[in-house]
Amino acid sequence: MDRTPPTSAAPQIPELPFVVRSYGPEGHWTYADGVLGARAGARQDRFVPPGGHALAPSSDAPRLLGTAPEGDFQLSARVTVGFAGDFDAGVLYVHVGEREWAKLCFERSPGVPTICSVVTRGHSDDANSFTVDGDSVWLRVSRTGDAFAYHASTDGERWTFVRTFALGSPGDTARALVGFMVQSPVGDGCPAEFRDLAFHRHAPADLRDGS
Repeated sequence: MDRTPPTSAAPQIPELPFVVRSYGPEGHWTYADGVLGARAGARQDRFVPPGGHALAPSSDAPRLLGTAPEGDFQLSARVTVGFAGDFDAGVLYVHVGEREWAKLCFERSPGVPTICSVVTRGHSDDANSFTVDGDSVWLRVSRTGDAFAYHASTDGERWTFVRTFALGSPGDTARALVGFMVQSPVGDGCPAEFRDLAFHRHAPADLRDGS
């Protein structure tokens, strides 16, 4: 699990059945009228290049995370990003260990808003899914048994399957931290908002049928 102690005070989110805490650099997290807001600072990201380089101690980004209840779940949000630099993103994030984590990003990649995903098992992979017309999209992370799944949607109704994956051991999966992140890997900072937050205590019935 993440041994990094929580940092600044975190807002509590009534849509979530668990307490969230702030990790990493200051994210200026706010919550009001159903909208969670945050801002990444300049050159903030979480990524371990697959070419063999280690995650530098300074390579981090603001995260707001908590331990989900036992069993399957879905966490979704409509994410709006104030894109400026390439790879700026609002993110749904899953964490089971220091080098075992994953992120589903609404990212400027590069120049075009794009659904991207990264799964880190020692080192990070990096995959683009589809482009988005505009600065807002729905993201969803689900736990289904001992695995996780990522989906995205342009209307909040029909969901496009992005990927399914495992992290760590089944015991790690059950204790996963889940929540939100903002990043600005090469830019001077990036704001993001998460609204229409929803948490359901079941996984999608079928990962690939749009539900």
